[in-house]
Amino acid sequence: MASVVVAIDAGTTGVRALAVDGQARVADVAYRELTQHFPQPGWVEHDPAEIWATVRDTLAEVGARLAERGDTVAAIGITNQRETLVAFDRSTGRPLHRAIVWQDRRTTGICTELTEAGHLPLVRATTGLVLDPYFSATKAAWLLRHGDLALAADDPNLSFCTVDSWVLWNLTGGTRGGTYATDPSNASRTLLLHTASLSWSPELCALFGVPQHTLPEVRPSAGRFGAAALGDLGPASAVLDGVPVSGVLGDQPAALFGQACFDPGMVKVTYGTGSFALANAGPERPRAPDGLTVSCAWDLGEHAGDERGRVAYALEGSAFVSGAAIQWLRDGLGIISSAAEVGPLAASVPDSGGVTFVPALTGLGSPWWDPQARGIVTGLTRGVGRAHLARACVEGMAFQVRDMTDAMAAASAYPLSALRADGGAAAMDLLLELQAEQSRMPVARPAALESTALGAATIAGLAEGFWTSLRELAGLWRSETVFEPQLPVELTDPMHAVWRRAVEKSMGWAGPEPK
Repeated sequence: MASVVVAIDAGTTGVRALAVDGQARVADVAYRELTQHFPQPGWVEHDPAEIWATVRDTLAEVGARLAERGDTVAAIGITNQRETLVAFDRSTGRPLHRAIVWQDRRTTGICTELTEAGHLPLVRATTGLVLDPYFSATKAAWLLRHGDLALAADDPNLSFCTVDSWVLWNLTGGTRGGTYATDPSNASRTLLLHTASLSWSPELCALFGVPQHTLPEVRPSAGRFGAAALGDLGPASAVLDGVPVSGVLGDQPAALFGQACFDPGMVKVTYGTGSFALANAGPERPRAPDGLTVSCAWDLGEHAGDERGRVAYALEGSAFVSGAAIQWLRDGLGIISSAAEVGPLAASVPDSGGVTFVPALTGLGSPWWDPQARGIVTGLTRGVGRAHLARACVEGMAFQVRDMTDAMAAASAYPLSALRADGGAAAMDLLLELQAEQSRMPVARPAALESTALGAATIAGLAEGFWTSLRELAGLWRSETVFEPQLPVELTDPMHAVWRRAVEKSMGWAGPEPK
């Protein structure tokens, strides 16, 4: 029998390859940073060729160690930053533009144009999303208008896809027969998928001017997409070439899956570059509530084996800046020298000294959806020091997630039962203590914080029989610490009310951007 499953986690700031054993524990990992490009204010780009190169490098590193130990690989799963758009030529494999990252705000004008033309109700009803630069379709529209793509819109080789499809196509052979496909968890974040039928919407493709032939095939999240055809990876080739690629999930649904949130009402939050909260909304697509989006969490296809059903939908909230605010404290203000300092520094004071920090550095996401909001700090006095700013930053992360869980609780057909936290900042006890108080739920930190990669690994392993059921996977999930709410709402609600006042002041600061 095979001894591990390998996951590729192509994230926003870096790429990981992980080996996961039969107990759903990380057995090996390799990591490479990804270069961030900021060609103009509000623009964020990645180099698709660098993304693929770092995938190969991390696979080579992990695969070499697996080969040395004599391990065998049952399957490969892929997870990725979702709304980032890649444009490439399928005849050559050449990227046609830098990838436009989910944080990028250049399409604010296009979103405004479509909203003013009255198209938001159609978009909401069909996709469960909102008209915001966050999502992929307006990025493709911008590239067709301004991107100088060197291929005409009707060229059969022109390809618009999310990062999963780019990695999958290269991983399975590229120009030598690579699979050009995606799954519903990624496709449902493009503004082009009809999320009830889980198929591309011709009406929305026409609305955004994105030819349907440029898009990848939508397949279930669990199932064989192809086999790894990596070429020369040195010793890693012996254990990775020919391995089935059997699972694809966008990063946030992958974290929901990796956190074993298989039952409706279970919630996960990932504190990464941004903060992303997802609540399992069950097998029926819910109505899109104000302030939140609806997406497909996963489609198990023929591998749905219990009463939970084939498809799970999610209520979703997204805060664009979370861990990135800590980076700003380090790189922009210089008040910390490493991200690891922020937790102890914030915990060194009992409160923020009246300071509130709204980290709307690239606009506000859920439940506000204001791309023209900008970050603000309020309540400064002479007594405020860097520890108070650090604590206000951590408190802001918790307040943003409370705004999302409050909206979810109001909209969900199922009571919210528990919150499971992951991502780098989940290592901070202070943050999770604040989150439990603000969201009024137990907050569990898992024994393994790499929930996103675990989700990709476990859904791929489920497709190949490495694990037999969701029930088995739920039994393997382990918590390290559970934080219970302790303070009365009479203390926590006034803190949140001050935050809401600051949020109102942050909105509408930036002027309209060009269409």
